[in-house]
Parts: sequence; C-alpha cells; structure tokens
Amino acid sequence: MLSGSRASRKWPSPSGSHVTSWRAILACYVLCVSVAWGSADLPSEVSSDRPSVSSSPETVPVGAFQMEVGLEYARASMAGGPAGRRLALQAMLRTGVTDRLEARLAGEPLVRLQEEHDTIGRGDVVLGFKYHLTDPLAEQRGPSLTALPFVKFPVAEMPIGSERTDFGVLLLAGQDLLWGVSLTLNGGLVAVGQGRPHGYLLQALAVATASRAVIGRLSTFAEVFFTSRGERDGSDAVGLDAGALYLLTRRISVDAAVGTTLSGPGPDYVLRGGFSLRLGR
Repeated sequence: MLSGSRASRKWPSPSGSHVTSWRAILACYVLCVSVAWGSADLPSEVSSDRPSVSSSPETVPVGAFQMEVGLEYARASMAGGPAGRRLALQAMLRTGVTDRLEARLAGEPLVRLQEEHDTIGRGDVVLGFKYHLTDPLAEQRGPSLTALPFVKFPVAEMPIGSERTDFGVLLLAGQDLLWGVSLTLNGGLVAVGQGRPHGYLLQALAVATASRAVIGRLSTFAEVFFTSRGERDGSDAVGLDAGALYLLTRRISVDAAVGTTLSGPGPDYVLRGGFSLRLGR
C-alpha cells in the first residue's frame, strides 16, 4: 500500500537478518524442487494465479511444485505532496499436498517505496491453503468451489508494512460460460489488524474476472474488484484490472497486466509482469 507512515529509512545493507531470510528461502526452494522432480510424471499444464487480482479455484497437482514471480509498479497521487511510487518483487511458491489441498507461501522479497522518503526493505509473508469443496477430479456442470484460508505474517517494517497480523478466508468459484468465456468469482472476509485503538477490523473483498483464450496459447482477462475499508477512518475502494497470459510451454507462462482505482484509496495505476514455472507433474 502507498498509505501509512512516512518515517525515514536508510537503504539497508545485505547483511544480518536479510541474509538469514534469503538462506532459509533458498533452502526451502531447493527442498521443494527436489521433492517435485522426484515424483515427476507427465507434466500438467501450468495454471497461474498471477497477474490477476483474483485466484483460480484450481490447485497445483500432487507432486508438482509451482513458482510464480513478477514485478509490480504502482503510482498514487498524494494530497499536498509528490506522487507516491512503489516497486515490488513478488514471489509465490505453491505445491499440491493432496488431490484437494494446496499449500502456498507468498511474499515480496524486495520493496522500494518512494513517498516523502525513499524506503527499501522486504514485504510481508502470507501463508495460505487452497482446499477443494467440490471434487476436483470429477466432471462438473456446476461451478468449481475452493476455500482459501490465509494468514499474513507482519515481517515488513513501517511504512512498507502495517506491522500487524491479518487473517481471513476467501471462497473461490469458477464456471465456464458461452463462447469460451470463463468466469471466476472471489469473495471473503479479512480481519485486518489495527493500531489505534488496537484490535481488528473486518474487511470484505470481492472480485469478478472474465477470461478467454483468444489466439493459440494467448488468453486475456478483465476484472472488477471491491474492498471495504481497511482502516477505521478509511473508505471503500473499487478498481479495474486487465491483462494477458501467454503459455510458452506446458510448464512455463508469461504474463502482464494493468489496473487502476475507480474510487476510494488506491493507486492511480499499477503495472504487473512476470512468469510462472511448474516443476514435477
């Protein structure tokens, strides 16, 4: 987010806790890749949860390991001052635990925030699980339904993070419509940690995404999203997002998206680009 404290921050050196965190992440990555390759079978087609705001109800297959990496740049106007800018390296690791269950770990290893002061650091970490409420292996005429509970660990310092723990649950639904159009709906509640006074504020989230394959391996999407206020003195927000995803191979896809805020707090525009890689099955 581009709001929050304007505390001054020096550019940190690559030592101490940052090196320890990167070593732990690298060790986890190597372990997961080894497990994924050890159970390799015919590769399934990669299905990414980026660069859209919504998440698909589809989970990563058992024995597969998926990495989704990208950059996000956002610019937001600030009253009485220069525009705020935020550049973040985004990463998500996903693996299938069972036919119904997926574990995921998402975060921002590097964030640069330019407001009144120039701040660089790491973002928060989010641990989540996708669980199929409908049978993922059966042919269904109705929508595919998946629950996504998650918790955000406040490892980022102000002003990059809120330094408060958040947790919540989303319901993900997907349905194929006419003319090759697929509809994805996300909705849920998040308990957002507050500072003054202490406690939690219940925030509502909703996203509707329409996607379609257009030419060969190229697919496009457009979506509208809503978030209720995340602070006690805040306001609701509505935004639009659109983008494209191209499947280079069955295991690799690249993506790009652009978004804007129509009303309420949020960036004037946001740009995303990245790739997804599936290993194992």
